[in-house]
Amino acid sequence: MLLKRIMIACLFICIFTLLSACSTDEPSESTDEVTSEPTSETAEETESLPTEAIFPEVELQKKDVGKHVKLLQYALNQIGYDLKVNGTYDEATTWAITDFQLQHEELMDIGVYNEETRAILKQYLNENNQIDPGLGLPYNTETTSTQSGSKIIGNPYDQLSLINKDFALPADYIPEDLVVPDVRFPFTEDLPKKQMREVAARALEDLFEAADEEGLELFAQSGYRSFERQEAIFTSNVNLHGEEAANTFSARPGESEHQTGLTMDVTSPDIGFKLIVEFGETDEGKWIAEHAADFGFIIRYPKGKEEITQYQYEPWHLRYVGEKAAKEITEKGITLEEYLL
Repeated sequence: MLLKRIMIACLFICIFTLLSACSTDEPSESTDEVTSEPTSETAEETESLPTEAIFPEVELQKKDVGKHVKLLQYALNQIGYDLKVNGTYDEATTWAITDFQLQHEELMDIGVYNEETRAILKQYLNENNQIDPGLGLPYNTETTSTQSGSKIIGNPYDQLSLINKDFALPADYIPEDLVVPDVRFPFTEDLPKKQMREVAARALEDLFEAADEEGLELFAQSGYRSFERQEAIFTSNVNLHGEEAANTFSARPGESEHQTGLTMDVTSPDIGFKLIVEFGETDEGKWIAEHAADFGFIIRYPKGKEEITQYQYEPWHLRYVGEKAAKEITEKGITLEEYLL
């Protein structure tokens, strides 16, 4: 009887020992949650880059974000650049694309990654060629300012460059691709103000053609304006109206969008070819407000945004920024400042 009790006790001890071991080895419910798969955000952040550089096949520009931008940055680094692969088309990426474009005459130096740029970049990769970074556009990390205190931008070629009372163009900047768009002008003289940068000129031609199909009479009045020409205009306005008043409708030299070559003032016969706010009430002005973005243009100084742009309403002042940016700016009813800053 005693032996039987001893055997039963030993059996209970063995069972208790086995149950304790199983409980120790099994992870708790909370431990299982901690070791679960990472969230999608974490997975995206740790997404590995391809073993071989690949240039994306979509058009990209400043402010774009995502995996395509990350691929672009990675591929640019393979041919000689040293960019942070952060997936954001930032100023450094814009500089790299512009620098590459400036080193190839067949490319438009606009800072936008497009099909033409991709073709030549892809050739670099296929042939294991290397670029000399900064040969086309030195990367400027120093901040310089004008006498009025506006910051001089380092990439004046950028299609999305912001030029206003806070950001100015270098005094010696002259676009190298100025052409005269095939549109109507209310004068016949061969003047520099007929000119625009090629990318903007071609878009303006398309805009005028579409306006013609609607039976409208648009005329181009004033495009490119040099630093020296703007200096003379601003000085004249200051002499007539005083500097504070003049700067509400006239830009200081370097702070004028006309120097970019991406701007054209437009007008119509109904207002005697003048550049006045009444243009916005003409058929041409109303059509421009509704359709300019379809061709990559914005009304740079819209009504009601004077505190932001620091200039009066100018329904005639068209600025080329490309269709993607123009449509977003127009749809949101914002300014270029609000879009970029």
